[in-house]
Amino acid sequence: MKQEEMKQVILIRTDIKMGKGKMVAQGCHASVAATLLAIRLKQGWYENWEKRGGKKIVCKVQTEKDLIKYFNDGRDLGLPSSIINDAGHTQLPPGTTTAVAIGPAPAKIIDQITAELKLL
Repeated sequence: MKQEEMKQVILIRTDIKMGKGKMVAQGCHASVAATLLAIRLKQGWYENWEKRGGKKIVCKVQTEKDLIKYFNDGRDLGLPSSIINDAGHTQLPPGTTTAVAIGPAPAKIIDQITAELKLL
């Protein structure tokens, strides 16, 4: 029996000024938070994803409103989802919403909400 494809999609907001390193750090925060949530709530999904290489896709969104929409869509589908608000220690004001991660989860479910997004 073929195992279903698993992935995590990381969304980075592009309408704010973040350096490349800051974008990577914010995406990592989102990825780790969603992964830890999956370990607690969707152990089988996490194990399948991790055993198959931990596939991650990074996409861009234009606004905070977009990030919140995708976060809510993921959560509404029962997917491990995280949203990151920056602490404000470096480039951004405290509380700036920067990134979202959805999954690890079956790709066919994540694609229902993220398939149209462009890669970062």
